[in-house]
Amino acid sequence: MINIALIPIDNRPVCYQLPKQIASLSKDCNLILPDIKLLGDLNHNADIDIILKWLENLTDIDIIIISLDTIAYGGLIPSRRSNDKFDVIKSRIDKLKEIIEKKNSKVYAFSSIMRISNNNINEEEKEYWNLYGKKIFEYSYNLHKNKKMLQSGGLSVIDEITTEIPKDILSDYLETRKRNFKINKYYIELKRLGYINTLVFSKDDCSEYGLNVEEAENLKELSKGISEIYIKTGADEIPLSLLSRVLNKDKRIKIASVYTNPDYINKISKYEDISVKESVESQIELAGGIVTDEKNCDLILLVNNFKEEQGELVMNVNVPLFNNTLVLPDKPYFIADILNANGSDNDFIKALFTYDSLKEFYGYSAWNTTGNTLGSAIAAALTYFGAKHPNKDAFELLQLTRFLDDWAYQANVRTIIRNNSENLSATVLKMNMHEFEKIIYNKFGIKKHKIEYKFPWQRFFEIEINIKKRYIKIPFIDILFYE
Repeated sequence: MINIALIPIDNRPVCYQLPKQIASLSKDCNLILPDIKLLGDLNHNADIDIILKWLENLTDIDIIIISLDTIAYGGLIPSRRSNDKFDVIKSRIDKLKEIIEKKNSKVYAFSSIMRISNNNINEEEKEYWNLYGKKIFEYSYNLHKNKKMLQSGGLSVIDEITTEIPKDILSDYLETRKRNFKINKYYIELKRLGYINTLVFSKDDCSEYGLNVEEAENLKELSKGISEIYIKTGADEIPLSLLSRVLNKDKRIKIASVYTNPDYINKISKYEDISVKESVESQIELAGGIVTDEKNCDLILLVNNFKEEQGELVMNVNVPLFNNTLVLPDKPYFIADILNANGSDNDFIKALFTYDSLKEFYGYSAWNTTGNTLGSAIAAALTYFGAKHPNKDAFELLQLTRFLDDWAYQANVRTIIRNNSENLSATVLKMNMHEFEKIIYNKFGIKKHKIEYKFPWQRFFEIEINIKKRYIKIPFIDILFYE
């Protein structure tokens, strides 16, 4: 049995519930998390002092996986909003360092490179983002692009947009970035000194150019000569990848990728700065897998990828759906459905459901960005496939959750209820999910059920799914749903 302590980014289901579901795929893994009430949400910071005390009091922990944003700022969203000075933030990290010194545990830590969202929505940003978000994105994009152009003898165009952002707002924004970057540089020093065994910097919501991309380049340069430092596109899936990395250390599970649109693997997904192929291979490697070909693989990752442009259902960006004959691999396989940025490809699901059973099936995912989908799918498949004592019931619970969330809700119900009401109602959500539940129940042979739904952050972006009772056997994938 391996004992792993995880300090998540915040209390969203994908950050709190999903790691527990993936860890439970192996009966030899004991994952320990702080009380969910201690973690941050959309409007509240994590209780940093109590979380540190919780960590300090844990005993017999083999591995600690830490969201450094949670300790430094109180969570991922507070990392963008916080006005705390560098010394205050560093003092929290130094308390963490003191706790680590007392423990005989390996530390896997991750920190975000502050994102730059291309919109005027301040739900997760500072207040001024509702007026100047797009302008700040443009400033960041062009400033970085300008530097690249100047390096190659190009001309500068940045002066055209700097005057459109009030000086005090631009100054505040740049100071916040400078502070966060300075903290990230401090983490590299802690890694060099041996306090951290593996360190990951995540690039959340990227584009080809931007101050965040420039910072990633600088962190990469500063990390030269130091092993086990990674800079990865993505965010919420990083702790899942690290969990998988821990559980699959030295197992050398080989994964081959097969694409529904193999001629388009060099296209770049929304909110990312690398190609689909690069994203796939990077996620496999971080999660502890080995990239290989179909002939030599243990597992096949079936990627339902887009052609020219990735779709985005909630933004009404629709792209050609799956129109191929779906042939499932004859080796153990799992599926990452990335045709859309958040939500399944309905035609792909329709084709998948034509199969009477899914043999050698190791999971499905289609939530949020390409990195989120890939990271979670790979982590689950590697953990379940590599487990000495796999937990079949836990795998089935995870798959039910993913089909209900990624297919039923994100690809269908979310748009339905948003188009009909701005009010968040668990009752309305349940009512609309019911028709999709019946499709799954009828396909899989489920006769009775008890599932509860919530809007945990009181917004349409995510839901929480709680399955309450043990049900009957499902011939489709030969499983039991359980509490």
